[in-house]
Amino acid sequence: MRKYLLPENGNFYKANLHCHTNISDGTLSPEEMKKQYMEKGYSIIAYTDHNIMLPHEDLNEENFLALTGFEWDVTEKGAPRGQDKCCHICLIALEPDNLIQPCWNRVVDEFFHGNGRKYKHLVKFDETKPDHERVYTPECINEVIKEGRDNGFFVTYNHPVWSQEDYRDYIAYENLNAMEICNFASFNAGYPDYNPKVYDDMLRSGKRIFAIAADDNHNYRDKNSKYYDSFGGFTVIKAEKLEYRTITKALEDGNFYASMGPEIKALWYEDGKIHIECSDAERIDFHFGIRKACTFKADEGQFINMAECEVPDYSVYVRATVWDKNGKPANTNAYFVDELNKE
Repeated sequence: MRKYLLPENGNFYKANLHCHTNISDGTLSPEEMKKQYMEKGYSIIAYTDHNIMLPHEDLNEENFLALTGFEWDVTEKGAPRGQDKCCHICLIALEPDNLIQPCWNRVVDEFFHGNGRKYKHLVKFDETKPDHERVYTPECINEVIKEGRDNGFFVTYNHPVWSQEDYRDYIAYENLNAMEICNFASFNAGYPDYNPKVYDDMLRSGKRIFAIAADDNHNYRDKNSKYYDSFGGFTVIKAEKLEYRTITKALEDGNFYASMGPEIKALWYEDGKIHIECSDAERIDFHFGIRKACTFKADEGQFINMAECEVPDYSVYVRATVWDKNGKPANTNAYFVDELNKE
């Protein structure tokens, strides 16, 4: 029986799920960011200013949806300059009326970035809860992830390389929805924050999480510059309509792929094989969580637009990477074999 890993029906919507406006330490207003991204074919922006969650439903229209969110962060204390680790996590509200920011502290201002202090009085929080105390420990970070999930947020782990975290750190984080397989702002600034190895590490440890790509843009440079940190990493969501809960339900269900360029047009599993259709590609790779891989390459000067691969029965999962002529990847989510083979 054919199982569609991206839904057979619906529309593809291009999304940036991590950004910063002049409400924190970005330079563009929410309105300016909407305009620039719509000009580039985006339909969705999750506004995730540092530690400040404000809704932007006034920006919504037929062809554009603003998701409500914020980025929580904590930094290691006492490490030598430039060697301190940190952890950044985005939380995106699953419901449009979920406007209560979790993990709030009424007193401590050190975690606000840029203009954040000017807007803190607008934040809604649960006044019955004690002030959230953040420290750079797995216990604290897992508490934030849990509180986010328990209170109706889609929670992502961001830019592990820029954060200077390694396997010992991120393998301890539990209950995430997804991680950034690409953080374009960091990648574009010279950090190797295209992270398929980190994703595989997490998957092979038993974490059943998704992979997104996002810009994490602050827009300090000229928009015509190669150094501009927008439009380089995006998540393409497949859903029936551009409606808040329909889109966030698609995120919860993993009905999306992450890309820095290529398009994935169809993806399904049938009779022990995975099938993918895509835009012009020079190469398509399949990964299985074991010492086994499969690759299909176009002839010199040619392209391929599909591939079908048998999934070894001893695989842990299967995921695919599509490479275009410019060396840019698109990544599917991982699909665990025990779930694929359920009747």
